[in-house]
Amino acid sequence: MRLREGDFIETLEGFIFDVKGFSHPPDRVIAYLRYVPDEGGSRVRLGVKYRKVYRLKDREEFLRQNAPIYIFRSPVFNMEMQGVPLDRIKRVYNPQLKVKQLIAMGVKDRVEENALEFVKLLSVKSGIPVDGIGLSGSMLVGLHNENSDIDVIVYGRENSLKVYRALEELMNEHGEVKPYNFDELAELYEFRSQDTSIPFKAFLKVEGGKKTQGKFMGRSFFIRFLHDWNEVYEGYGDKVYEPMGFCTIRAEVSDDSESIFTPCRYSVSNVQFLSNVKINPAELREVYSFRGRFCEQAKTGDIIRVSGKLEKVTDLNGEYWFRVVVGGDRGDYIIPENFLKDV
Repeated sequence: MRLREGDFIETLEGFIFDVKGFSHPPDRVIAYLRYVPDEGGSRVRLGVKYRKVYRLKDREEFLRQNAPIYIFRSPVFNMEMQGVPLDRIKRVYNPQLKVKQLIAMGVKDRVEENALEFVKLLSVKSGIPVDGIGLSGSMLVGLHNENSDIDVIVYGRENSLKVYRALEELMNEHGEVKPYNFDELAELYEFRSQDTSIPFKAFLKVEGGKKTQGKFMGRSFFIRFLHDWNEVYEGYGDKVYEPMGFCTIRAEVSDDSESIFTPCRYSVSNVQFLSNVKINPAELREVYSFRGRFCEQAKTGDIIRVSGKLEKVTDLNGEYWFRVVVGGDRGDYIIPENFLKDV
């Protein structure tokens, strides 16, 4: 069973999880809780009400209290994670199949209509086939409402770069694809600040220039760019990740070529530790995040401030280096230093 970022899983109890990353243990899939059946929930599917669980902390607390089987300690990441054992999987939801379904069977509402129109527009403008694009999020599992966003997945490096360039052109054409305006960014800030803390002025500067998010026909969209299976070379256990505590650094981005992808990575150099960490700064190679909100945070040549979890990475040959992982704690951030001026 090959599952990856953007796929969803439904368990025997009816819990719905979203898959994270590409590599998983042999007995389960790393995935994080998203929806749970709840009589007080606002989402309805086939007569069953569901509640969306937003914050990472709330997801963990729910599982600890109600279904601890979905929390496990990974010997690869050396931490507790959420994951679904293979024998607890009732159904798998695939974003590419969702697009095919909408094309073959037709749309049921305005949200699906907007989403399919957006997919077709991206396909035509970028020149990539429609089957290189998927629809994820609430729509994938039939739990969207009239205010739902459009969650798009683009598969493959070349496809992703073409769609990214197409988005730049579309946003400059002042048509139906628009970047967020000030009020929309302020609303996004209020939502994100639940589990990511960053000064408002810096948030505006970072988020305002992003192409992976915006509005299509007045509806919010978010696009995740993923490598395709033939571009993924690391299997579960090929490297071991050892948490070393939290740190704050100042560094130069030496390569941003992976910054639009999920997970995203920024190669860094000229690292300075701004917190009390006793390792060689030259051994810290990258800033990494599994969360899409940290894509497009910085460009090559930017001097950035980063706060996150320090990890030691060791490969099968025993070679090791360090990275900072951002997104697991509310205080984590990646901010270009020049955006912090006058904040």
